[in-house]
Amino acid sequence: MYAEIIVDIASEQVDRVFTYAVPDMMPVQPGMRVKVPFGPREKEGFVIRLKDDPGYDESKIRPILSTLEDYPALLPELMELAWEIRQKAHCPLCEALRLMLPAEMRGGRIKVKTEEYVKLLIPQDQVEEAISRQGRSAKRKLLLTLLSDGRPHSLEELRAMIRDVRPALQFLVEKEMIQVYEKEALRSPYYGSADASPDPELTDEQTEALSELIPALHAPQKPFLLHGVTGSGKTEVYIRLVRKALSMGKGAIILVPEIVLTPQMINWFRSRFGDTMAVLHSRLSPGERFDEWRRIRFGDARIVIGARSAVFAPVDNLGVIIVDEEHEQTYLSDRFPQYDAREIAVSRGKRENAVALLSSATPSIYSYAMARRGDYMLLEMPHRVLNRPLPTIHLVDMRKELRLGNHGMFSNLLLQKLDDCIGKGQQAMLFINRRGYASSVNCRKCGETIRCDRCDVSMTYHSVDQTLRCHYCGAVRPMPKTCPACQSTYIRPMGTGTQKVEEELNKRFPGAGVIRMDVDTTGGKNAHFELVDRFRAGQAKILLGTQMIAKGLDFPRVTLVGAVMADLTLNFPDYRAPERTFQLLVQVAGRAGRGERPGEVVIQTYQPDHYAIAGAATQDYRAYFDREFQRRKADLYPPFTMMARFLCEAKEMEVAKATAEMLRERVTKEFSDTPLGRRILFIRSDEAPINRIQDRARAHVLMKLLNHPDTDGILSRLQEMAGEDYAARVVLEINPASLA
Repeated sequence: MYAEIIVDIASEQVDRVFTYAVPDMMPVQPGMRVKVPFGPREKEGFVIRLKDDPGYDESKIRPILSTLEDYPALLPELMELAWEIRQKAHCPLCEALRLMLPAEMRGGRIKVKTEEYVKLLIPQDQVEEAISRQGRSAKRKLLLTLLSDGRPHSLEELRAMIRDVRPALQFLVEKEMIQVYEKEALRSPYYGSADASPDPELTDEQTEALSELIPALHAPQKPFLLHGVTGSGKTEVYIRLVRKALSMGKGAIILVPEIVLTPQMINWFRSRFGDTMAVLHSRLSPGERFDEWRRIRFGDARIVIGARSAVFAPVDNLGVIIVDEEHEQTYLSDRFPQYDAREIAVSRGKRENAVALLSSATPSIYSYAMARRGDYMLLEMPHRVLNRPLPTIHLVDMRKELRLGNHGMFSNLLLQKLDDCIGKGQQAMLFINRRGYASSVNCRKCGETIRCDRCDVSMTYHSVDQTLRCHYCGAVRPMPKTCPACQSTYIRPMGTGTQKVEEELNKRFPGAGVIRMDVDTTGGKNAHFELVDRFRAGQAKILLGTQMIAKGLDFPRVTLVGAVMADLTLNFPDYRAPERTFQLLVQVAGRAGRGERPGEVVIQTYQPDHYAIAGAATQDYRAYFDREFQRRKADLYPPFTMMARFLCEAKEMEVAKATAEMLRERVTKEFSDTPLGRRILFIRSDEAPINRIQDRARAHVLMKLLNHPDTDGILSRLQEMAGEDYAARVVLEINPASLA
């Protein structure tokens, strides 16, 4: 028997199968990880397939040295998926296969944790006599008494009750009265507990959605897009669908976009399904992640809840894969190899005959367009549970506040509503729109934003040389001293931090209590969970945070939401800025009024007439979609085109920029006089918008490509170029989550 093996070396030069001999009596299966000789070294590898005929001289074939596990680490469906990722991401196959496993499994960096247990070997009716024979040894008597309940006890537990227990243990083991043995000890990632909860009564809209989803478990046809307003009960649809899948012997994966949402979803599912679920996300310790992965692989956990990487969970006989808040950009991996977890979910659904369900109150432009075209089946839930009203939304024009003499960060209306909310003993959430990387330049008198003349995106302020730059076409202009629209001198970069807002709130509402959630306060392992639990328990009246509080969280006592600087994301130099602004505002508004009391939302903006802001205020998704879709079509932005870039990183900016310019010239020269060249609509090199990260200078070559079958040939060639040696590190990114 021979095995075709992919050696775990991330290099295009060895991105092919190598044939090895399977030694007699070595149980090797496809999907196993093995150790093989490779040149003078020993390397890990993945068994792709077995065959009887090596295809060439057997004397030149070396044998597999050992298997790394006694089971296939990779399911057949995930191996097929890896081939698909290799083709789409233009990466070596081993890079795609690595996505399917906990990283610490490579190189044996993580092991199964075991604990010593002790159990009684003598019959229960002989225990008292055995105790009486122990003479003056109080430790042996106590040990036998503790074990007389008939169940195994961990050695750690016995040590806590009996000091220096080893000699007593050894004596009783020699007398064959007890047994000491090792047992796997699972490292649990769960925070807190979840009490069992009954099923609520379904709404008509939930019942209607399930009437389409449950039959699809028997014969999936196409992916589903569930468009349900905030508070419409989408999670209950997930729970009922998963329960039906489990009753059919199938498994389920539920993806959430943010770690902060994971504990809430875990608690909901644990309260209904107990310990039949596992969790996978980046805040787990290596040991916890490894143990959860093994529980899934062995079928002990049939439900998986996790962030982006959980889309690769080794769930056998997958029945349902759900992407909650599918519009979120966090589902796009910006690490090599790049992938979109939503696309992977749809692909797994088709490949494994599972129901793929994408869900959001604000679907992505791409997903809703797919539903309108008929590629996805659209399900809609336009009303909240118990017919609770959507929150009342107030738009505050901050230009008028300035004219009235209010130079602070809070409008008079928001302060009035906060006073009223806290006075009634209710809770409020304040959202600081800080998503992105740089300040835009706005006029506080008329609301004008300095935008690029050619690209329909705002220009970014660079404080080093006090210039405005367009990070799409490279245009540069000096920072103006007055507003070009109204000649006001109230023109400046916009931006304020959550810490400053927290200080202002504590001054204004000294007894209310403020919990701040941002990158600084959520660095610890369970920090997200603890802060959310504190707010839910009523230990503070105001929750202040960035985008991590803007979606998915359910606090019944929150009746007021304030969006401070709501239009900051609107001014980021990204063609997706209006979409992200609309989604964020609708999502954060949805946190209000989810309990018995109605909710109110105050959106502070300098651009109340912008279609994204106005659309969020009316919560009319369809009207917003039509406007944004037409803009993308007119300006040739995705989904009508594809964005790609070479990202070049070096210690010195001159090296990074020179590499980027050389790549631009190579691409232009190679494709300019070919039919493929017509598929490249735009190409330029420049500094990256964030031109230095971790002391590495960054430049890029930005390209806009026509969506066409020919484009695959261009991307393959671009990946080959990226794999060559340069003075700078070069990575090819395709439709990156961020162009920063």
